[in-house]
Amino acid sequence: MNDNAAFPHLLAPLDLGFTTLANRTLMGSMHTGLEEEKGGFDKLAAFYRARAKGGVGLIVTGGISPNTRGRLAPFGCELSKFWHVGKHKKITAAVHEYPTKICLQLLHAGRYAYHPFSVSASKVKSPINPFTPKAMSVGQIKGTIKDFAHSAKLAKKAGYDGVEIMGSEGYLINQFSCVKVNKRTDEWGGSIENRMRLALEIIRAVRASAGDDFIIIFRLSMLDLVDGGNSWQDVVTMAKGVEAAGATLINTGIGWHEARVPTISTSVPRAAFTWITERMKKEVNVPLITTNRINTPEVAEEILSSGQADMVSMARPFLADENFVVKAAANKSDEINTCIGCNQACLDHVFKQQRASCLVNPTACYETELTFENAATKKKIAVVGAGPAGLAFSVYAAQRGHSVEIFDRGSEIGGQFNYAKQIPGKEEFFETLRYFNKQIALHDIALHLNQEQSAEQLVAAGFDEIVLATGIVPRALDIKGIDHEKVKSYIQVLRDKEPVGKRVAIIGAGGIGFDVAEFLVEEESLTTNPDKWLKSWGVDKNYQENGGLSTTRVSETPAREIYLLQRKTSKVGAGLGKTTGWIHRATLQKNGVQMLAGITYDEVNDEGLVISIDGKQQTLQVDNIIICAGQESERSLYRQLEAQGVNAHLIGGANVAAELDAKRAIRQAAELAAKI
Repeated sequence: MNDNAAFPHLLAPLDLGFTTLANRTLMGSMHTGLEEEKGGFDKLAAFYRARAKGGVGLIVTGGISPNTRGRLAPFGCELSKFWHVGKHKKITAAVHEYPTKICLQLLHAGRYAYHPFSVSASKVKSPINPFTPKAMSVGQIKGTIKDFAHSAKLAKKAGYDGVEIMGSEGYLINQFSCVKVNKRTDEWGGSIENRMRLALEIIRAVRASAGDDFIIIFRLSMLDLVDGGNSWQDVVTMAKGVEAAGATLINTGIGWHEARVPTISTSVPRAAFTWITERMKKEVNVPLITTNRINTPEVAEEILSSGQADMVSMARPFLADENFVVKAAANKSDEINTCIGCNQACLDHVFKQQRASCLVNPTACYETELTFENAATKKKIAVVGAGPAGLAFSVYAAQRGHSVEIFDRGSEIGGQFNYAKQIPGKEEFFETLRYFNKQIALHDIALHLNQEQSAEQLVAAGFDEIVLATGIVPRALDIKGIDHEKVKSYIQVLRDKEPVGKRVAIIGAGGIGFDVAEFLVEEESLTTNPDKWLKSWGVDKNYQENGGLSTTRVSETPAREIYLLQRKTSKVGAGLGKTTGWIHRATLQKNGVQMLAGITYDEVNDEGLVISIDGKQQTLQVDNIIICAGQESERSLYRQLEAQGVNAHLIGGANVAAELDAKRAIRQAAELAAKI
């Protein structure tokens, strides 16, 4: 045990027999999109090098297919030919400049493959994929086992320390192990012993191909969270088989991609699923890795010190801060840029075939493109507005050596984040503001709160550059009676804490409308009560039902009766995040929120809100109407400066106010800071 460390269990080495890991941190597999970009492997090498330099114990790459049919997409990455090895050597060489080990994840998509040549255990279509897979012949199964073994051998030639065999999340091996998809009647279907045969044969073949001095991680679905998933006894039987077949480590897999239970979004409580790994520790002797929504060294240390697992997998936290481990080791966890679990720049991008990055760290996957060299000329810079854009710009500019002063009329930093952090399930936003407060202190940035600046003051102070991150103002609506006392803006509700009645209509069903609806229906946040959260989503910790789902869900009595309204005729919430929108919709549905589209707003009166749908008028008898219908850039100061001939920079909402988009605001701020 590393007794002198700030986090002794997290930073303790892990002896695997033939090799030792420097600490108990695993950077979990993340597909970045660089795998398929031209010149992407050079960028990937820089991405992984930064994490190795930052002290990660073991890295697992994004999923790479062992053959063409297993690719996630038509042009997805595979490792199957000797000429593929060269580009992978760039990655392993970069990582091995440091004491970090790296494993290649071998992933066969099965019926999740987004192309017409997909195969699976049986001809059973996935609900999240338009393509129906072909049932694999016995010859194809045996060929696939050989392909895994061949890829592992190539991975070893490329310098990888091992592989992770992806057996969870509903991919091919998981499709074989579950009767949900596996309808076979031959030796590859039926009993769990037959259904897990593919997994065990692959492990044995990989071990024989790559040798004893090679890490084999098996990602085991311990909790399928789908109807037709495995029983706990099936999972235990498979875990014991995986151990006996020669796996070095077993990683915890939680939920299929089609599961209707959130598993990694920000509303999921921290370490919400570690109990399942802890339960498995009683069944096998191989070291176990736990995962999902572990984003601080304190949480990781508690998991390891209490014996729930032997290692902790964190994927997105290493996107958010490549120096997570070295900061923890230096007892500077308050300097870590914490992952907020938003998915906006990582998973949402990947599912749209865009390059992944990170909302709070736009340099992630852009290590060779978005850099902050010391400024040739040190400038005195004023930043007006301490929201996400202003804060990000200030920190990056100060890192380059500029002298930065921030001005904000508010009493605290954060701008719109101060509203977001109050929404149930968005408590992680507090961490981003903690990070920026710490960075302001570390970089000697002068912070002037409760100060509204005029153009005259800024010009008189002699700044070399003026950056305006003045944010937005809510858009005024032209509706008869809009000035009625029943009407409030979302700012009056979230910032000013004005009382709201029991029956509410919300005008505007974008991100802000959904946030306000969740704020009003959930009196308490389930994110801070893991057991209650699990029950509300139908997860059974006792594992009485297959897949770990409960047949009875605990329903809460919503605090209010709410109508969420939009003018557009499209599905309410269609513009929300690709991987999280369904969670927000499901949360509101569970709380009885009525979501209505195609609305015409006719009038606000003493009765409530008069609307028309398809030309039919009705009155929603509500106590309050809350306006969440868009915003406009706050540019009054910009216009004043322009009148004086001063060319200021506009970033964030002051630049574009279409939606409150912190991802775009922070990236734009970083790009300006890199060149100013």
